[in-house]
Amino acid sequence: MTLRLMQVAAILVLAACGTAPSQSSAQQASSTKPFTETEVTRFEAPWAMDFLPGSGVATTKMVLVTEKGGKLWLLDTATGRKQEVAGVPSVHVAGQGGLGDVVAHPGFAGNQRVYLSYIEPGPGGTSGAVIGYGRLLLGQGQPRLEGFKVIWRQSPKVTGNGHFSHRIAFAPDGSMFISSGDRQKFDPAQDAASDLGKIIHMTDQGQRIGGHHYSMGHRNVLGLAFAPDGRLWETEMGPQGGDEVNLIVEGKNYGWPRASYGSHYGGGDIPDDHKGRGFEEPKVWWNPSISPGGLLIYAGDLFPQWKGDALIPALSGQALIRVDIDGDQARKADQWDMGARVRAVDQGPEGEVYLLENGDSGGRLLKLTPAN
Repeated sequence: MTLRLMQVAAILVLAACGTAPSQSSAQQASSTKPFTETEVTRFEAPWAMDFLPGSGVATTKMVLVTEKGGKLWLLDTATGRKQEVAGVPSVHVAGQGGLGDVVAHPGFAGNQRVYLSYIEPGPGGTSGAVIGYGRLLLGQGQPRLEGFKVIWRQSPKVTGNGHFSHRIAFAPDGSMFISSGDRQKFDPAQDAASDLGKIIHMTDQGQRIGGHHYSMGHRNVLGLAFAPDGRLWETEMGPQGGDEVNLIVEGKNYGWPRASYGSHYGGGDIPDDHKGRGFEEPKVWWNPSISPGGLLIYAGDLFPQWKGDALIPALSGQALIRVDIDGDQARKADQWDMGARVRAVDQGPEGEVYLLENGDSGGRLLKLTPAN
């Protein structure tokens, strides 16, 4: 049987089992972009960004941007002024690892806390992700982080330089969720005694909530965000194919590496069957890969047609992707070709959307506003 016939047969089987066949097909590019792109500035190797919440105009137009090499920048999107933030902890840079996520505490206006994820070295050539926070001091010359405190370390530290994940998302109640990748070690994602391949729930001070982990069976979760209804969603890089959007439910197992709609690099098969093996099905998946680098659940008014939907930056897919979310269901909607690897997406203070590119020669920060 040819590969194409095998794919069609698989789709028919999935349809018979109640899985929408459109979830497995490559998403087609949308012909017309409903937005205009404006370059704001450029960075060397950007990884993540987060707008500072606050009660005044002086903070809401300020965005923090991390570069993998270890720099944290404060950018005023109104004026284009860019300042390096002092006091950032030392970062181990290798492979996919370096300075990672940046998230301001929901109560930033009162406590000035900024959370960072990054990679630290361990003994014998090992490494692991770290999450901590410091107070961001503004208005006193160069901005700086003061009193940085580590609240979580990925355990165990292992060799290799991939699949750290280390994304941070605050829940509506102020608690934290973090993603911990499988570190390209596969089986630890199914080991309840390991942090690898898990999503973890903790307080904003790092105390575990509800046991060792919130969910398991994950590969490399690079997008983690809450919808307005309080549901937690993630985007996850699959192996060769099988990139996913998942609705995260406490106590559930998402199957990696025992189930995936992708294949091992080199061609080794992985069982597609999730439900039959006791695992959660992804809500959306791609084959071939699009390499999702992040996730935003849009909540603004500038693009009312996107409200409540997922916006996903695609690295290998070189696209911005919209996934329509309706309660606990999701479906593919739009895929706009951006002509470059897109690493991160965030919402600005007036509902505009910002994208960070990620290329060999650096990356632009783009502002998206509705097309005329």
